[in-house]
Amino acid sequence: MTDPTYPDAPQSLITHWDKRRGPLRHHGGEGLPGLDVDLAALARITLPPSPPDLPEGASRHATKEHELRRELGGQSELALLHALVISHLRKRRFPDHAPALFRKTWAEQSPYLLNFLNTRWLISAVITFGEHGATMNEKLLGREMGMLFSVMKLYEFERLHSGKAPDEAFGLRRLKADMPLDMTPFSLGSGGLDINLLAPLWQRALAEPVMGPLGCTLLERLNHDKGGLFRRISQMRVKKQARIAARKP
Repeated sequence: MTDPTYPDAPQSLITHWDKRRGPLRHHGGEGLPGLDVDLAALARITLPPSPPDLPEGASRHATKEHELRRELGGQSELALLHALVISHLRKRRFPDHAPALFRKTWAEQSPYLLNFLNTRWLISAVITFGEHGATMNEKLLGREMGMLFSVMKLYEFERLHSGKAPDEAFGLRRLKADMPLDMTPFSLGSGGLDINLLAPLWQRALAEPVMGPLGCTLLERLNHDKGGLFRRISQMRVKKQARIAARKP
């Protein structure tokens, strides 16, 4: 047996993961607003381009809020609140009402968020639904979509080291090498693994009243992006099927 990729797994992985999950403790007068917050009013308030300097001895909550204000300068207070709630929910402990506040934000302000948030924050929202959805269907869909986009981020990062652009399909010639874990290769000519992966996600997103528009928006963006694995596979499939058709008498 070969040496493991991650020595002492799973405990070493869990320990590393848990190091970044310390709660965002706050000082008096700080913290998330209550569930009676007027989200529509926050959407009308524009953040300044950059926040004032962070005072010494600032709490973890204040430090995170300052970081987000720098990132989201020029956007709205609602975008900031959304990011802050997600930041709290990624920790081991968070305010009791944070999950309900997150869902309230999407239940009441979905059109605004889908229009103004970038894809990074939409993916963060999907991952958050996976942990804190109000129903089991929301959680399952969120976890599946979160896994999809997280793995995409890993393999697209690795693709950067190949010298290939995101919209540059690989050639049809392949190395004579085994797939990992004894997996059988994907069939370009007749395989539908990509479709079998995306279709059920899209079907379930269409049926979800709160998380559904978020899931559908991300899948639409994926479908229309000119790069990425799914677009490259589609281009390769077209070439493969054209070759097959050309060989037929």
